[in-house]
Amino acid sequence: MESENPQFEKDQLRDERGAMDPVAPVFSTGVGIDAETIKQISQAKNEPAWMLEIRMAAYQTYLDLPMPKFGPDLNGIDLDQIKYFQRATDHIARDWEDVPNDIKATFERIGVPEAERKYLAGSAAQYESEAIYSNLKKDLESQGIIFMDTDSALQKHPDLVRQYFGTLVPADDNKFAALNTAVWSGGTFLYVPKNVHADIPIQSYFRINAGRTGQFERTLIIVEEGGSVNYVEGCTAPNYSEDSLHAAVVEVFVKKDGYCRYTTIQNWSTNVYSLETKRAQAGTNATMEWIDGNLGSKVTMKYPSIYLVGQGATGSMLSIAAAGANMHQDTGAKMIHMAPHTHSTIVSKAICHNGGRADYRGLIKYTKTATKAKSHVECDTILMDPDSASDTFPVNDIETSDGTIEHEAHVSKIAEDQLYYMQSRGLDEATASQLIVMGFLEPFTKQLPMEYAVELDRLIKFQMEDSIG
Repeated sequence: MESENPQFEKDQLRDERGAMDPVAPVFSTGVGIDAETIKQISQAKNEPAWMLEIRMAAYQTYLDLPMPKFGPDLNGIDLDQIKYFQRATDHIARDWEDVPNDIKATFERIGVPEAERKYLAGSAAQYESEAIYSNLKKDLESQGIIFMDTDSALQKHPDLVRQYFGTLVPADDNKFAALNTAVWSGGTFLYVPKNVHADIPIQSYFRINAGRTGQFERTLIIVEEGGSVNYVEGCTAPNYSEDSLHAAVVEVFVKKDGYCRYTTIQNWSTNVYSLETKRAQAGTNATMEWIDGNLGSKVTMKYPSIYLVGQGATGSMLSIAAAGANMHQDTGAKMIHMAPHTHSTIVSKAICHNGGRADYRGLIKYTKTATKAKSHVECDTILMDPDSASDTFPVNDIETSDGTIEHEAHVSKIAEDQLYYMQSRGLDEATASQLIVMGFLEPFTKQLPMEYAVELDRLIKFQMEDSIG
């Protein structure tokens, strides 16, 4: 159904990211990073000594490691001019009414409290460096599910955090993983006990407000044997003239017969560098699913991986990337098969318009113990104009002789015969092109809850409004 006032809808969508909020931090370490900065962060959070030790060691690793030698140009990031820690409020609200009004207005504009009321089992919101709100429905809490920001988990469940922190993504994995480990703040901690199911989505929302800000979420998810969880995160930032950095680290542990779906919808502005390390481990007959949507940012480098360590483990990645003017999406996935009869699937969809670039970079690895492994990879890209570009960089590292692997990649324009058919049915070119693009993305959108699918549809149409027709 067409909107009665299309211009109003466009203006409303433009306002979803919004301008910078008039929110002054209650505490900030200021611009730049050194050993003293890290000590200030740890002290402000009243952390145990062992976490400060981890931070300091990671900082030295960060100094020693080079910038990535592949992918997009990162010369635009001045890491000495980033504000590494900013505290927006002096407490975490458990009641939405207790969130400061200016911050609350931002999250209400993008639909966070409404979503919580309608269809979420739990919700959290992070603003700049730390969480400002967290809530979990009582019935899930009574079953032993733990859902809170990682800072709070460090205080309330230090043994659990210490057991898993940095075991999947060590600080020396890459320069930005080291930086995150040194200055991490916020993120989600989610623990699901044995045979407990949290199938209604639990959501976290991340907001960067000020320019030249670094956001370093640290997320830990542990799903015990036979448990299940559906976790969703959304990310936004306003449009501003100065670049900001989102350098997250995510570690997910799915034990025997467990299930985890991790959905990300990122709607960063084109002033954000999104450089993330996301890694999961799946045990015997466990299932791990990444659902990954990348709709904004100046540069994205993100390759979620799954280590299939138990027999019969299954891993899947379903992703979309939309790259418009001055955007470079360098995304992909890694599936590491380490046990017999493991199975993985990667489906990557990309749209490039107005001179944008979207590259796929992936790895399928079968170790010698991964007998009878199976993997299927699809990479499909639509180029909307001659100035846009896309490349595929797949790597298959196979150490077995009895595995099966399939890979296909397509880069194409919108098919002229499809356009002709739809125009012959009375649709104009812009509408026809839009319908073809949304059909192309349907394998992704149909995996989302209805409300997310509708919102994703709106966001993609908004981003592409000047590229078709």
